[in-house]
Amino acid sequence: MSGSRDEHGERIITVRVPLMLRKRGGRKHILAPAGEASTLEQPEPNTTLIKALARAFRWRKLLEEGLHTTLADLAAAEKINPSYVSRILRLALLAPDITEAILNGEQPATFSLTRAMQPFPVEWSAQRQIFGVGN
Repeated sequence: MSGSRDEHGERIITVRVPLMLRKRGGRKHILAPAGEASTLEQPEPNTTLIKALARAFRWRKLLEEGLHTTLADLAAAEKINPSYVSRILRLALLAPDITEAILNGEQPATFSLTRAMQPFPVEWSAQRQIFGVGN
């Protein structure tokens, strides 16, 4: 075993650990290499996704109760773009187990708000397959 030595003559051992850094909810997370079990990483909820889910369900309730009759009316009341309202509101159509995974911080690292705001099928089985949850 060859190795280098420091200024005091002590042997230096270099350890390389493959890892990935991902941003989730505005924080950086270290992900273990694919196929490796990580005991250090605890599920941590993505607050950005959770806030978006909360908005989606609140807005859906406002529409169902008749407080706002259209998306444009809701967007005007919230002082935001109608397109944004429709993309966030779509999150209320997620399968219950996907919603639960998000709330528990157990969604795949690739599942982000940006991805969730893109069009997705309303069928829950197709959602699970696309988002990689519950497979």
